[in-house]
Amino acid sequence: MTLASDFAGLPAHTQNPAPNRDFSRYRIVPARYPGRIIGTIFAGIVIFAILNSVLSNPRWGWDVFAEWFFAEPVLAGLGRTLLLTLLGTVLGFLLGTLLALARVSGSPLLASLSWGYVWLFRSIPLIVLLLILNNLGYLYSTIWLGVPFTGISFGSWQTTQLITPFYAAVLGLTLNAAAFSSEIVRGGILAVDQGQHEAAAALGLPKRRQVSRIVLPQAMRSILPTAFNEIISLAKGTSQVYILALPELFYTIQVIYRRNLEVIPLLMVATVWYLVILSVLSFFQRHIERHYARGALRNPPPSVIDGALRWLGRGRTATAAAAGPEPAASIPAPAAARQQAASLATLSPRRGGEIRISHVSKSYGTLKVLDDVSLALRPGSVTAIIGQSGSGKSTLLRSINHLERVDEGFIAIDGELIGYRQEGETLYELKEKDILKRRVDVGMVFQNFNLFPHLTAIENIVEAPVAVRGLSREQALAEARELLARVGLADKAGAYPRQLSGGQQQRVAIARALALKPKVLLFDEPTSALDPELVGEVLDVIKELARSGTTLVIVTHEIGFAREVADQVVFMEAGRILETGAPAKVLGEPDHPRTREFLAKVL
Repeated sequence: MTLASDFAGLPAHTQNPAPNRDFSRYRIVPARYPGRIIGTIFAGIVIFAILNSVLSNPRWGWDVFAEWFFAEPVLAGLGRTLLLTLLGTVLGFLLGTLLALARVSGSPLLASLSWGYVWLFRSIPLIVLLLILNNLGYLYSTIWLGVPFTGISFGSWQTTQLITPFYAAVLGLTLNAAAFSSEIVRGGILAVDQGQHEAAAALGLPKRRQVSRIVLPQAMRSILPTAFNEIISLAKGTSQVYILALPELFYTIQVIYRRNLEVIPLLMVATVWYLVILSVLSFFQRHIERHYARGALRNPPPSVIDGALRWLGRGRTATAAAAGPEPAASIPAPAAARQQAASLATLSPRRGGEIRISHVSKSYGTLKVLDDVSLALRPGSVTAIIGQSGSGKSTLLRSINHLERVDEGFIAIDGELIGYRQEGETLYELKEKDILKRRVDVGMVFQNFNLFPHLTAIENIVEAPVAVRGLSREQALAEARELLARVGLADKAGAYPRQLSGGQQQRVAIARALALKPKVLLFDEPTSALDPELVGEVLDVIKELARSGTTLVIVTHEIGFAREVADQVVFMEAGRILETGAPAKVLGEPDHPRTREFLAKVL
């Protein structure tokens, strides 16, 4: 039976559309949901019953509550509670952050010490810890400051005089909060995508800058909800310092109700003040979370913190404003890329570097991903590396800028090893901070863009020139605006990565790499994460870069692009280079049978 005969069998009234009708005069009746109505009525009854019970029962003693709510002793105890909460939070999270960084550090002994601290102080109940600290003078009569295991001393104090009940409370709350906040911060750090760490390292950002500007701001989105839970618990936990006879809010309330026997009204005074503290903390939590949601949402809700920063001239719109006004009518993205990328050829960041890869091998456990690879790339050349997935292309590319440490062999750029320094015939492995400095000359554009999501497009570009090259922010912004214009994104300076298409994100990533004026630019499958219609706009930019004099190394599956742009093509298989040469030779008349087999499948 044909499709036409199927339709022919339908009733006549279903074959013809209904005549056009005007519905503007009709009244609309919203859909009714009886369950919602019943639930709303039930909730209203429960709320009314609770309020009536609380407000109409004289035994709650609301007159006594009103008498003592703003009483001087209560406010003094409240002030001490707030001070203990503030000091415990600030000192606890500072110490906890240091413990978290130690836990994720490369030092096994330091990580073990951090783990031991967390294990110990999470095990000890806070009230027990407070009693131990308050009686520390029994164990150590004096506390001294000096050089351990020597006779050098800078001063000593009587423990009972130094550690008063107040300082014992601050110290106990700090040590307890640090153990829990350490795990909160560590969880946030581990939640940051590994690509963000690699992108920051590839830009040569110093380790401290990577942590403060890239990792922690993104980790804050995971840290904040549980961190504020910990702060709220700490605020309520201050009530346990009553064991030290320290007159904070709860201890003060106890003293008062033991004198006047008005237990419930005084407990309600404490309860309401704790509710006020919680409400204030919740307000700050909501707006701090909104502040750190920059780039995570396409349309982030307004934040009081952002408003304050804008008022001070340091907010996110300040940077966008510094990027210059948006044009009244922007050119469509692909057309703008082709039109404006042509000027990239005039950029000529620096003379291209010579790359020499000598007998490089790399293994992951028993899997050998690079096997005695040797290759020489002349300055200003464009090299395309092709091969099937798993052939070692990306690993070789990442080895050039030392994101991957090779097991054997060496890679030099203009005769200088990135990961080592030479003294005579001895090579000394460099520390990470020195590797970062040398890595600045090797820009990298990642397969998945790895833009920093909490920074705008122009902030992504200016971060490394300011932190690494030492440019003034004004100069870095001017150069960033020029780069954005040259990749066709002049009107996207203030946009976050999430507000850009894939092709636009990749062009921002290219501009970010170019901002450091590298000798060598590495592209790791720059179009594989893009929709087919976006591939062209990124390839157009790379084609123009090929004329700029920078040495380009491109891992790609775009065989036609490699034929058009590359000076030489490298074919890899199972960690080895099987064939290398001019595009016409390797792609048109390959010598190796595996190359011919691969090209037959992809062309």
